[in-house]
Amino acid sequence: MKKINYRGIILYIIAIFLLLYTVPTLSLYIIKNNFPEKKSNLEMTGADNLSISDEDLTMRVVQVYDVNKKAVIEIEIEEYIKGVVAGEMPAEFEREALKAQAVAARTYLLYKLKKNTVNPDEHKDAPICSGIHCQVYYSKDMLLEKFTQAWFDKYWTKIENAVESTKGELLSYDNKIIEPLFHSTSGGKTENSEEVFGSFMPYLRSVESPYEDAAPKLNASITIPIDEFIKKLSDEYGINDLNASNLKTKISLLEMSEGGKIKSLKISDKTLTGREIRSLYSLNSANFKFIQSKDNIQIVTTGYGHGVGMSQYGANGMAANGYNYEDILKHYYTGVEIIRMR
Repeated sequence: MKKINYRGIILYIIAIFLLLYTVPTLSLYIIKNNFPEKKSNLEMTGADNLSISDEDLTMRVVQVYDVNKKAVIEIEIEEYIKGVVAGEMPAEFEREALKAQAVAARTYLLYKLKKNTVNPDEHKDAPICSGIHCQVYYSKDMLLEKFTQAWFDKYWTKIENAVESTKGELLSYDNKIIEPLFHSTSGGKTENSEEVFGSFMPYLRSVESPYEDAAPKLNASITIPIDEFIKKLSDEYGINDLNASNLKTKISLLEMSEGGKIKSLKISDKTLTGREIRSLYSLNSANFKFIQSKDNIQIVTTGYGHGVGMSQYGANGMAANGYNYEDILKHYYTGVEIIRMR
């Protein structure tokens, strides 16, 4: 009878044990350090602040600083959301897109209420305002002033139905309220939050946005004289060695984002971000390219807005192609759940 090698079996078992023990640890280390220098807004705000409580789910009214009246108004939440949908998304959009915007608007309201433990300087007397600092809110009277009675008669019921059919619905991630950022047009792919705003959010991941062909600002361009182009860089960033003959050698791309926008580029000896160039020349997005011809520079852009979260024109395109509002929200906000206020 052949003698059993117990020593070899024991060494084999120990080796397997060590492998099982160390591999998961190594994997977790790699995942954990994908973004070592970044902190998420959830961490910076405080995770407890964004955890959803029973009190959050039973709110009925909200105080809003009306930037036009310069006064605080108290309004029922669902009525407020109707005015926000009217202010933030074209009423001509598909019903499912309007419903997605309603859920995003309601979620953003709760996010702001929980994040801001002290009212901001822009509206010290209320936690949220009716302007672009928070969410644009239009009352019925304002809509009649901004549009027409015919517009109101045609679209208000549609907006009401979109809000009422999603009454109380919110977006959460890991039982915490999310910051549901949105923008007009991504240009084909949205951005990771940390590549635009510096903070990693697990639900704001770069995703394809293929249904944006109808977006009026999907593609755009501006043309400015080379002298003006150079002067802006000189005035703002002290770049003083540019001229019409050396621009092509003095400007070079450094890094692109996952969503296709310019993260950084080098102009002479300065490194600038795509967002800085976008701001300097009032561009539609940070997805741009320069075309030099004679005495002018043409700057061609793709997309409109910061590109993080839900693309509104992408959402409308999805709706037109048969997707419902839950499909839209779960596409643009990775890993979220839809919960309901009571």
